[in-house]
Amino acid sequence: MKSLQSEAIEGGELVAMKPLPWYPDNLAWHSNFSRMQIRKNQTLERFHEFLKLENEIGNITRQEAVSMVPPLFLDVHPDHFVLDMCAAPGSKTFQLLEIIHQSSKPGSLPDGMVIANDLDVQRCNLLIHQTKRMCTANLIVTNHEAQHFPGCRLNKNCSRGPQMMNELEPSISQLLFDRVLCDVPCSGDGTLRKAPDIWRKWNTGMGNGIHILQVQIAMRGLSLLKVGGRMVYSTCSMNPVENEAVVAEILRRCGGSVELVDVSGELPQLLRRPGLRKWKVRDRGVWLASYKDVPKFRRSAIVASMFPSGRSYVDTADRIQKCENGGTVHPENESQPAENPRTSTDDLEEEVSDLPLEHCIRMVPHDQNTGAFFIAVLHKLSPLPATQDKSINAQENQSTGNDELLENKHVIENTKLDSVDGTDEMILEAASEADLVDDELDGATLEPKPSEAAQEPADNKTDLAKSVGKRKLQIQGKWRGVDPVVFFKDETIINSIKTFYGIDEAFPFSGHLVTRNNETNHVKRIYYISKSVKDVLELNFKVGQQLKITSIGLKMFERQSSREGTSAPCLFRISSEGLPVILPYVRKQILFAAPLDFKHLLQYKAVKFADFVDAEFGQKAANLMLGCCIIVLRDDSKTVSDPIQVDGSTIAIGCWKGRGSLSVMVTAIDCQELLERLATRMESEDATPTPKNNVEPEQAEDVNGIEKDTTPATDN
Repeated sequence: MKSLQSEAIEGGELVAMKPLPWYPDNLAWHSNFSRMQIRKNQTLERFHEFLKLENEIGNITRQEAVSMVPPLFLDVHPDHFVLDMCAAPGSKTFQLLEIIHQSSKPGSLPDGMVIANDLDVQRCNLLIHQTKRMCTANLIVTNHEAQHFPGCRLNKNCSRGPQMMNELEPSISQLLFDRVLCDVPCSGDGTLRKAPDIWRKWNTGMGNGIHILQVQIAMRGLSLLKVGGRMVYSTCSMNPVENEAVVAEILRRCGGSVELVDVSGELPQLLRRPGLRKWKVRDRGVWLASYKDVPKFRRSAIVASMFPSGRSYVDTADRIQKCENGGTVHPENESQPAENPRTSTDDLEEEVSDLPLEHCIRMVPHDQNTGAFFIAVLHKLSPLPATQDKSINAQENQSTGNDELLENKHVIENTKLDSVDGTDEMILEAASEADLVDDELDGATLEPKPSEAAQEPADNKTDLAKSVGKRKLQIQGKWRGVDPVVFFKDETIINSIKTFYGIDEAFPFSGHLVTRNNETNHVKRIYYISKSVKDVLELNFKVGQQLKITSIGLKMFERQSSREGTSAPCLFRISSEGLPVILPYVRKQILFAAPLDFKHLLQYKAVKFADFVDAEFGQKAANLMLGCCIIVLRDDSKTVSDPIQVDGSTIAIGCWKGRGSLSVMVTAIDCQELLERLATRMESEDATPTPKNNVEPEQAEDVNGIEKDTTPATDN
């Protein structure tokens, strides 16, 4: 960073990195380097590699600046239940999880949780890959149509399911949320700066065709919102049909039960423009000022809610007479547009909405060098009107029916032309390697059957709708596309884990372990869930498993399948993802290593007991039981007997204690990142020791942590 700043000041060619002025606590920074500059400048190239590494680890997130705004207006607290209705690719979900975990104590879990939902199966894989960098037990990923997301309402006469026969009643009786992020699918015209093909592909039908779906999703989000809760509706579009028209319609439907919040005082340094109160709708080259101007044959596609007033007009005898005398108003049986359609807006009498739509937020690219975005913050004052509640309940009942296909839709289903986050391409490549090809996708392998793939939409009038048929969409009804979620209750295995690692009784085990396999003997991974996720899972079992869960919780234990592993006293090792949560409670199979020995472990991946610089450490390692162990970087300011306090400075890794050596069970990219952290710490403490004939000079690794040799260090 210092090198970049100095080069920017001295050379003048580079623009220094700057913090986003509107993001709290300077936690978001902006860089503006071209690919040519990165290739030519070695400092920039190293910095670019550093950013990619830190993003893959999960220490930072590379994201479009404007897409960071909606979660900030949600005002999330650590104890909130949050629903992200259209979550993929997951950058906003990751941001929400960061806020949830912001004030939690080391080794403890927050009381809140996040449910991240997406309709598209492949984008669910992308979402899981993105969010598992957070290593959280407070997350559920689901695969539903957002407009039919189940409320899991528990009826008083509901019979007990097989998973709940011997359990207490669920702690919650309905799935309601304190905060809802409704970042709906849209035409994506706000991404035109980074997606130039929008200029070629965009047409007015794209926004008009998705308007009804956006209203349905927003209304479903409000029905799932607790009274007193806050929902943020957002799009990456500039089209008022997708923005103000949707907000106005849901305000009309909800009456006084929902208010549009004025957030002009929040994030004061964020440049914004007020929402529109008047606009026109364009359809097939014609400008329409109100619904009465819409030809009869187009009223199935252009609906009244697209206009500022939202009023539906009924033909009068005068208007029909005017049409018969040569006017431009279309009678009931007319099927052709007017001979001289109005392509100009000058002669149109504009409608003006009587709702406070100026409280909406519009962000345009040239105001603050961002993409375009629309945001509306809604506050639920009271339950929705009975008519709306009945309508929503009917939709919910339809969504939970067994093997029932929904009617063909003429609008795109939960799909965005371009991700505002700007990370789809990068993450999709990583996800295909790490998740889709391998079997490590948090135990959930999505395999939709051919019958479950979506068919072509009925309305193929826009390019947007034509692209839907290529996606694999999950139908509503009985869920067969993913492994089941079951509570893990095998006391023999649980006790062996607790005894082997000496896990303190203060660590909650009962009811917090789940697997994705009904057969205990074949369980490969055990996941840990927070109390909030546990409550939701119990409710889901009680109501007949309405939630279609693709990923849940944090991978805590994994079965060791090697030949040596099967002979260990405990068959399950602690995973790297779950180590920070359980580390403060582990009392056995744990050692503290000096910086040099810790570095050699990361460099060479396997080190013989006799080859450690600290002979005492090598002897202690040899005395450990065969199996998984934890190596913690020693802090000389603390004694070994002190309880381990997990914070930002704690560095610990999982290893395998074999018969003659200690082997690291950490991915190569994690090793590289830890080596860089270790080098920085050793440099800052000015305590970098020199190896004693332990490694040949040409084999030594530089401080950048790039692996040059994987053979263990040896003593001469």
